[in-house]
Amino acid sequence: MIGQGADGPVYRVSHMDKSSRVGLVLVALLIVVFVATPFWGDRQTMRLLCEVFSYIALASLWNLLAGYAGLVSVGQQAFVGLGGYALFLVGLWADRNPLLGVPVAGIVAVLAAIPIAFLLFRLRGPYFTIGSWVIAEVFQQVFLQVDAVGGGSGISLPAAIVRLIATGRDAREYLVYWIFLAMMVVIVALIVLLLRSRWGLALTAIRDNELAAVSNGIDVKLTRLVVFVVAAGGTAMVGAMIFLQKMTITPVSGFSMNNWTVNVIFMTVIGGIGRVEGPIIGAVIFFVLREMLADLGSVYLVLLGLTAIVVMLWAPKGIWGYLADRHGWQIFPLSRYFEIPGKEAARAPEMDRVP
Repeated sequence: MIGQGADGPVYRVSHMDKSSRVGLVLVALLIVVFVATPFWGDRQTMRLLCEVFSYIALASLWNLLAGYAGLVSVGQQAFVGLGGYALFLVGLWADRNPLLGVPVAGIVAVLAAIPIAFLLFRLRGPYFTIGSWVIAEVFQQVFLQVDAVGGGSGISLPAAIVRLIATGRDAREYLVYWIFLAMMVVIVALIVLLLRSRWGLALTAIRDNELAAVSNGIDVKLTRLVVFVVAAGGTAMVGAMIFLQKMTITPVSGFSMNNWTVNVIFMTVIGGIGRVEGPIIGAVIFFVLREMLADLGSVYLVLLGLTAIVVMLWAPKGIWGYLADRHGWQIFPLSRYFEIPGKEAARAPEMDRVP
């Protein structure tokens, strides 16, 4: 982007710096390695990576919602469960390839999110947070009572429906793995593109000072509605894939607050809320701790809690937030720099908080 003056171009706005160039190269190399995982990894490795990819996607969407739009929801499990049930019903009732249920899950969640948003947006602060949890609980209770979807026992995908995904178990495992990887990459990439757009500037302004954003002509309600609906659709599609891999779903597992919200918040907070890299770093830390400490039983949960407390006391902005503020690092090119002809590029002070 080039600014215009009376005598022609006076500055250029750039997003890239040395750290983001190195970061993007490393990200590209990692994606290549992950794409090739079925050729060097076993089934257990692929399933673990699928779980990592799904949580990075969920945490990134929650970070967009809470870290940028200021909507601290603890009810995103409503859309995870809704997406899972939508996929199962497409497979069972329509007798179609269950993968067709993934986009259907996104559409169903978007349609459900619109009236939910109009209800929740009447609440502010902690009342919004509590309201989101209440709505998720209502979803769980409704599905517990509906016999058509198995009630409390839930439903499973029959082998005949599963075979529609691909011929052979290995082919199905590979395809599901690559879809998880593609979904994570697409979600993170779309968030980066969104934050580099005018919508991203609006979200940053809302996050930093809502009153100032309104005074500058930003439609806060519309911006938050768009983010809420987009996050709901993406969350539901990830949820659909999660339960496709599990091949069974119950109201308790589908609408589990611990699995789909508490863990996601943990990853985002310790990684760095309000930064695209935060959920990724947080998810890696979470799974490393889980794999190392899982044999300790309940002590594992205590150590996770202590880790969160230490990180929040030592680095309130999260691990990546601390490193980014200290060293100016960014993996994704989001910060803005003014490049003035004949002078060294200068970072725009007002953009420092644009992760």
